[in-house]
Amino acid sequence: MSDERDTRAEDGDDTAAATRPSGKRSTRRPRPTDPPADNGNGGVAMLDRPSSPRKADKTVGKSSNPFKRVLKFLREVIAELRKVIWPNRKQMVTYTAVVLVFVVFMVAFISGIDVVYVKAVDWLFG
Repeated sequence: MSDERDTRAEDGDDTAAATRPSGKRSTRRPRPTDPPADNGNGGVAMLDRPSSPRKADKTVGKSSNPFKRVLKFLREVIAELRKVIWPNRKQMVTYTAVVLVFVVFMVAFISGIDVVYVKAVDWLFG
């Protein structure tokens, strides 16, 4: 198999690279060496897009009853909360301690900067 790759690379045949899935769109862009394709519309490239069906879809899914929409929203919220992985007691204590230590550090740091600025202003204008 490595022999095949070597001969393809030497011949300039890159079909193996084209057939390998890359996770990107599969549209082939023309190379500078490729002749321009005649698509019958004077050299203008046209994309195949469906005509806007979104306008018709907007009214289909909406319910006119606001209570039904609220109930649907609450059901979806409950379904999402069931997917959450909740921390156990030990993790919660650890996370809380980390947050409190960080807050105390930041309060001390900003208070220290404030004291330095007050002393500097007092010395400068004093």
